[in-house]
Amino acid sequence: MENLKNNKTVFITGTSSGLGKLTAKYFAEQGWNVAATMRTPEKETELTNVENIKIFKLDVTNLEQVKSAVEQAITIFGKIDVVVNNAGMGTYGALELAKEEDIDWQFAVNTRGPINIIRAFLPHFRSNNGGMFINISSFMGVTTAVPIGSLYNMSKFALEGLTEGLYYELKPFNIHLRLIEQGGSKDNNFNDSVIWHQDPEINAYEAITNTVKNLFDTADDRLKDNPMVITKAIYSLATGESNKFRTVIGEMGNNLVSMRNSVPIEEYLETIASNFGI
Repeated sequence: MENLKNNKTVFITGTSSGLGKLTAKYFAEQGWNVAATMRTPEKETELTNVENIKIFKLDVTNLEQVKSAVEQAITIFGKIDVVVNNAGMGTYGALELAKEEDIDWQFAVNTRGPINIIRAFLPHFRSNNGGMFINISSFMGVTTAVPIGSLYNMSKFALEGLTEGLYYELKPFNIHLRLIEQGGSKDNNFNDSVIWHQDPEINAYEAITNTVKNLFDTADDRLKDNPMVITKAIYSLATGESNKFRTVIGEMGNNLVSMRNSVPIEEYLETIASNFGI
């Protein structure tokens, strides 16, 4: 146990699959301690076999679980150096058709979840005179790319604003903030976990919904980001190799952000709309 306390430690949310699991494994391979959190740790069979990974039960929307997981991780490892807010989910579909609980859930996981984690770690980071929060956003947190994604965009735009706003109040404590702005990546289950807003009695949005669904279902893997590229970008920030506040991942994301920043918003919106025949 003492050896674990001599290593740097990262706390990662949403490690049951996809980017979160890959990142947990990568940090462990580099010699870091990893506090890997997930909602159903009893189902995990892979990360449990890695000596310097400890698993904690955590639903980021549950304040009691947040408090417990953070306290347990600090007790076991002694010090947490970096927190990666990776847990997230997506809702798509016309806002008019969204269920009340899905609206709240989108915000609760993608925005309030990181807030819960950050607030729980701030006393620890302040007492250590340092730490880092790496928030996993999306290029859809700084621009819009597809129709009927307003709630997902809302949650990521909010996360971006939260992170940028915190820069000022946490700078005096040597607490650093970073954003990863990724797009779709290979080998993740985002499409499988999307919640779609639909109402069989309202077909006004059916055409654009089907267009976006088809886009998600048939997206060429060549246009998706390599998840290891994202993981290595996270690691580069954690180690200080990169000091970028915002790291946009992938050709598609960089092209969209570049276009968004180079033309008036009206022109950008009309360009995206025309891509979908709107």
